[in-house]
Amino acid sequence: MIKYDEAKKSYRVSYSRRHPVTKAATSLNRRGIKTMEEAKKVYNELIIKMEQKFNRSLYPLWPEIVDRFIEHFKNRGIANNTVYNYQTGLYSHTVERWKKKQINEISTSEIRELILDHLSDKSEASRKNVLKYIRAAFTYAVDMGIILRDPTPKLKFKKTLKIKSVLKENEIFYLLKMAKEKNHPWFPIWAVALYTGLRNGELYALKWDRVDFKKRQMIISLSWNAKNGFKETKSGDDRIVEIAESLLPLIEELHRNKTTEFVLPRIEAWDKNEQARVLRAFLEEINLPRIRFHDLRASWATVMLSKGVEPIKVMSMGGWRDLKTMQIYIRKSGINIQGITSNLNFLGSV
Repeated sequence: MIKYDEAKKSYRVSYSRRHPVTKAATSLNRRGIKTMEEAKKVYNELIIKMEQKFNRSLYPLWPEIVDRFIEHFKNRGIANNTVYNYQTGLYSHTVERWKKKQINEISTSEIRELILDHLSDKSEASRKNVLKYIRAAFTYAVDMGIILRDPTPKLKFKKTLKIKSVLKENEIFYLLKMAKEKNHPWFPIWAVALYTGLRNGELYALKWDRVDFKKRQMIISLSWNAKNGFKETKSGDDRIVEIAESLLPLIEELHRNKTTEFVLPRIEAWDKNEQARVLRAFLEEINLPRIRFHDLRASWATVMLSKGVEPIKVMSMGGWRDLKTMQIYIRKSGINIQGITSNLNFLGSV
């Protein structure tokens, strides 16, 4: 309403309305307005301001939705490392960009632009993950009744079987030879990794009660990471890993000198998840190709395949369930084309 104050010789403008959801009454007021024309203009401004205020309460800003979603994710019992990946991905790529946007203002085209243009320098896998994180946050908002529909677009990503960086057999031999000669504290870890194909977390979690010296076998039933601590293996299944005869003396030596329940030494850098940095530094020191720690596993797989070990056995010992993943290592080892030129003799009569 608009009222004229005779004492102050000015208009007082007020606008009241109940919240569409909570039904709580809300009022906005302005005083000291000199003319009726100006008072009418202010009245319209208050209507718009009230609408915006209600709109903000109905549709939170994107950063608030992200925080609510992450908290909801944690309460669902999702693994800590998965929560961390979603939180990091959303904060790194969306929160700053959409910090002033209400969730209902973010359009499909804006999300598409973020993934395809703004993140064009990222790998297909990275962009696919960011899209997955965004979709999860919007799905949460729909489930909570905050918005009616999820604007996240369906985008197609290339499915590529990239060949991993690996060490060749002679390079593996040289790596372990130099590590042993230099008495490098990581020598036993690298050796077991390259002889078994175990993942980093499986190596870290391996205990003596899982080692059978007579059968030359290890049962892999646990893994470890800095976010979740000890948990089941990636596949969720126990598996048996054979101990090579040439690795057995090292395992026996570690057993004789054991100080903990764990097979491999506890190293501070390993506790801090710095295994990749340590490996890269040593590879650089001895002039070998720089690879990731996880690529020790790929190196083991390709060497096994190149030596004629059946892919199904490599899959079983390595803990792979997906044959598509194994195709990466089959291609790298070259066994898929081995022998196909044996019948060619174009130059035989030249």
